[in-house]
Amino acid sequence: MTYCIAVSLKEGLVLTSDSRTNAGIDNVSIYSKMHAFATNPDRKIILLSAGNLATTQAVIDQVKRDRKDHAEINLDTVRYLSEAAEYIGKISVEKQHRHTEAGQSSFNPTATFILAGQIGDDPHAAYLIYPEGNCITTSTQTPYLQIGENKYGKPVLDRFLKIDTPLQEAGRCCLISMDSTMRSNASVGAPVELLIYHRDSLSLDEYYCFQEDNEYLIKLRRMWHEKLKESFIHLPQFSTEDSHPLANSL
Repeated sequence: MTYCIAVSLKEGLVLTSDSRTNAGIDNVSIYSKMHAFATNPDRKIILLSAGNLATTQAVIDQVKRDRKDHAEINLDTVRYLSEAAEYIGKISVEKQHRHTEAGQSSFNPTATFILAGQIGDDPHAAYLIYPEGNCITTSTQTPYLQIGENKYGKPVLDRFLKIDTPLQEAGRCCLISMDSTMRSNASVGAPVELLIYHRDSLSLDEYYCFQEDNEYLIKLRRMWHEKLKESFIHLPQFSTEDSHPLANSL
C-alpha cells in the first residue's frame, strides 16, 4: 500500500510519501513514490504515485520519453500545471487500458497520482489525478490532497492545516500524519520522503529522506505519543450524576 500527501499553502508546497509497495511476513518491497522531473528552468514539477507499481512505472517512463523525444505535449511544453495534470491522466488511462486488454482478469492496473509544482509566474498548486484520468485541486478550506491509505492520517491534517500554516509547521504535521498511518497499517512504511517547495523559488533544495531509525523521526513519534497521552489524561470526565438505568434491557 501507499500513503502520500500534498499540501498547497500560501508560502508554498509540502509533499510527503512513504516508500513501501508491499508488506507481508517475508515480502517487503521499497520504491520511492516521489518523482521530480528534469524540466525547463521556468518550472518545477513533482509527481507522487499510488496504486499498481507496473502502471505507475509505465506512466513515469512515458513522461520521461515524451520529453526526451520532444513530443508535441510533454512537461516542457504545457503552459499550465492543470494542463500537465490532464496530460498525466491521459497517459495513466492509456497504460491501464493496455494492461486490461491483456486479459488478466484478476489484475488491477489502477493508479492514482498527485502532481504538484509551479510553472512560470502562475501560482504553485497541487492536483489529484484519479485512475479515470480526471483531476481535482486543493481549496482554501481544504489545502491538502491524499492518495493511498489516507484514513489514519487524515484527522491530524484536518485539525492543524490551514491555508496560512507555515511550511515547516505543515511539514511536521505531514510527518505526524504519516507516522499515524504507519502505526495503524503495516503496508505503509519508511523511508519517508519530505519535500518543501518555497513559493516562486523554482528550486527543490529542501528535501529530506527519513529512515525508520532516523533520530528525528523517533523523537517526533515519541513526543507526539507522550503529548497525546498527557492530553488524554487531563480531559474532563463525564459525571456519573447524568447516568440512568438502561431501559428495555433484554
